[in-house]
Amino acid sequence: MMGEHGPDGRVTLGGHVHLDERKARAVVVALAALIAVVVVLATVYEGGADAVDYALACVGSLVLAEYRRAPRVVLVASALCMAAFVLHAEPATAAAFPVLAAVHTAAHAGHRLLATGTGLAFLAAFLGADPGRDGAVERTLLLTGWFVCAVATGIAATTWQAYLRQTEERALEAERTREEVALRRAGEERLRIARELHDSLTHHISIVKLQAGVAAHLARKRGEEVPPALLAIQEASGEAMRELRSTLEVLRTDGPTGSPALLVERARSAGLPVELTVTGRERALPSDLEQGVYRIVQECLTNAARHAGGPAAVGVHLDYGERQVVVRVDDDGAARPDRPVAPGVGLTGMRERVEALGGALRAGARDEGGFSVRAELPVGAPGGAG
Repeated sequence: MMGEHGPDGRVTLGGHVHLDERKARAVVVALAALIAVVVVLATVYEGGADAVDYALACVGSLVLAEYRRAPRVVLVASALCMAAFVLHAEPATAAAFPVLAAVHTAAHAGHRLLATGTGLAFLAAFLGADPGRDGAVERTLLLTGWFVCAVATGIAATTWQAYLRQTEERALEAERTREEVALRRAGEERLRIARELHDSLTHHISIVKLQAGVAAHLARKRGEEVPPALLAIQEASGEAMRELRSTLEVLRTDGPTGSPALLVERARSAGLPVELTVTGRERALPSDLEQGVYRIVQECLTNAARHAGGPAAVGVHLDYGERQVVVRVDDDGAARPDRPVAPGVGLTGMRERVEALGGALRAGARDEGGFSVRAELPVGAPGGAG
């Protein structure tokens, strides 16, 4: 078998070695040239051939280089040239080599009847060239066996290739099924965790917040000073409730519920002045990367609304590069370089998300005041954005 096209567009030689188109072409041409050399050398050894015979031998052999484009044309052309060769000169067994290769490739391409008929016609010409020569019948019978093998191996190669293709498709389907099962189980686990958090933590935190609020209200009603610890409990419980709701929202969704532009519009509706700037060629991103961009912008806007203080202005900048997407969120709030901000749960989770996507995150107070977050996310990173 000289070669066949694989399902991935490459050429398979012998069912095992994969080559790209250019290398495969060079190999096929080299094999055709090698067959031509063998036939010419055998003809020289036999003797009695002239220039026409050598031309027929070369054409009948070198035409094999085009078998992948037109296997039937190559089969007929090779058989005619080599039949004319054996009828004009003394029939050498090596003259059958090009026809054997053409019969095999034609059978492999699915032209089995044509391959069988052409092989029989060449054998008839080979025997009829000099039927009285010693060993003519024996050599013809030997070549008959070779032609049977050529047709059989061509058919077997087709069957084997189809089997390999089906095996690969089944393996890919099994892998997709495993991934779907894993994703489904992960989603079920997220929902279970969300339910557990809601049923336990949310209930208890709500009670703590309610009791702290009632105690503060009663203290004010009696004209007493509200203890600072009680106010701290009330504020911390409210913050914990907001963080928990944000966590539950992430657990209950498989991906982003919108776009960064939608987040900006929501923030504006809530009274936060936000400006969105997009540079580069905006395009659809892989799901993991798109979700990462969405969550980063969401967390930055949430932090700006909670911690920036006052009517802080926020700028969201998305830069779509060819190799990476850069998300930068700046605010002009109360953060200062001389008062470093301790990273909370939201900033830590943001950093972990960016690192999981193969990117880098820089966050901190700006020299001119306010806070800045810059996330560089590579497109096609091992984390799944590919």
